[in-house]
Amino acid sequence: MKLMYFNDFKLGVVKGDNVVDVSAVVQSIPHTGPHDLINNLIADFDAWRGKLEAAAAAGTGVPLASVRIRPPLLRPQTIDCMAVNYMEDGTRDAPAPINAFQKLPNSIIGNGDTMVLPDVPATLFEGEAEIALIIGKRATNVSQADAMKHIFGYMCFIDGSARGLPPPGNVFFQMKCRDTFAPIGPFIVTADEIPDPHKLQIKLWVNGALKQNFNTDDMAHKIPRCIEWLSSIHTLEPGDIIATGTNHRGLFGLQDGDKVELEVERCGRLTFNIKDDLKRTWDRKTRLERAELKLEGLSPQLSGKYSKK
Repeated sequence: MKLMYFNDFKLGVVKGDNVVDVSAVVQSIPHTGPHDLINNLIADFDAWRGKLEAAAAAGTGVPLASVRIRPPLLRPQTIDCMAVNYMEDGTRDAPAPINAFQKLPNSIIGNGDTMVLPDVPATLFEGEAEIALIIGKRATNVSQADAMKHIFGYMCFIDGSARGLPPPGNVFFQMKCRDTFAPIGPFIVTADEIPDPHKLQIKLWVNGALKQNFNTDDMAHKIPRCIEWLSSIHTLEPGDIIATGTNHRGLFGLQDGDKVELEVERCGRLTFNIKDDLKRTWDRKTRLERAELKLEGLSPQLSGKYSKK
């Protein structure tokens, strides 16, 4: 099943190229708004799944192309993001030590929305293509053997980053936790529709040009290990997000006017825009292209405020 919010946050089930409004089915779920409606639905999904399936089967819906797609999750209690969690196409000799960081709910935007580049002296801004999982039931000190049972579903996720902010060595929070820096969606795909999340192709295009193209089989610390480790640190609740990391080799500087499209196999395509009121520009080579040319460091800013040229 594919669940989404659309228009004025109606809950929908995706049916082919249409979405069926199932809001009336779930109105009795305790909630104060769409943010906790979806979390409470996820927590008690077994009791509601049959009703949602029946409503979707009975309805014809409206074309997805005719609706405004909203973020499928609005206020998770936590957004955990795995750090340096790919083998980078075999260019790493060994996995990096398992590690993570957090984003905030204000970072979330949805399909068709805009990531805003703030007026800060970042070396450049990047958007990392990832698959994220959504927790389905409370998890505390979960073993790897039981970890997959705690997953509700999967979705596309972008980890926005403002790289190179001062002071050196003290930047992770301000690099990762910016408003609009976590595009998600366009919908949640329930776990039963993803036989193996470690065999999915992830692609990211910027202005139609393919930039990232990698498979989740390159993940260093697999999903069960990530859940085990995170749940040993803090309790994971239904509706919480775990972003599983990216292959960094296709990353490069985003700038004003860019159209970004992320496609995770079986999870749909997420599209969003980039806005920079300062109209800064960057060299457009990817990290891989720079490495092949033996260029050191990240792509330089070419023009605009904070440019060193």
